[in-house]
Amino acid sequence: MNRYTTVIFDLDGTLLDTLDDLTAGVNHMLSVLKLPPCLPAQVRQWVGDGSEMLIERCLPEGRADLRFAQACHIYRDYYLTHSRDKTAPYRGIPELLTKLHRTGFQLGIVSNKFDPAVKEMAQVYFASLIDVAIGESENIRRKPAPDSLLRAIEQLNSLPKETLYVGDSEVDIMTAANAGVDCVSVTWGFRNKDHLITIGARQLIDRPEDLLPLLKGATTCHSFCL
Repeated sequence: MNRYTTVIFDLDGTLLDTLDDLTAGVNHMLSVLKLPPCLPAQVRQWVGDGSEMLIERCLPEGRADLRFAQACHIYRDYYLTHSRDKTAPYRGIPELLTKLHRTGFQLGIVSNKFDPAVKEMAQVYFASLIDVAIGESENIRRKPAPDSLLRAIEQLNSLPKETLYVGDSEVDIMTAANAGVDCVSVTWGFRNKDHLITIGARQLIDRPEDLLPLLKGATTCHSFCL
């Protein structure tokens, strides 16, 4: 019998390669405010903690900048319209989700991206494969607080001990730990393998298809797996 009944994924850097559209959104905001643009490599390191933290990291004076609220609105309005210009699932992700769905796993998404964008992307890219999608909103604390992950588990009628959380960053590792959920870190996202090991990743996979044997009880991740 499989240990897990439920698999919940982070979105950016895990299921979807959103870097180009995130960078475009940030640079649109900076252009409106007449500030120099950011490089994709910078945005890659700054994402994961929600849109406000991303904007804070982009502005020279951070949250203390008097234009911070304006910058957040500019970014949000632009990104909601342009979030799918270049975004696409990572290779192998649609096939993975399809196999998991057909096998009977309950599937969810938990992200620090704002909730309307998360729900739209779940529907557009993964249609009927995802049962629950939760993003950042005013009534729930963002990751690494466990609230959104625990809410998704509850909505899926599952339990933390039956759930595996899959993500690409330190925020995802901490979120899973705070929720009492096992975590697998992916190496194709916004953090590289060495960084993930440094920040405490215990299980790593290099390709989406590597998750399937792991869920069935085989050891296909790296040698320091639990």
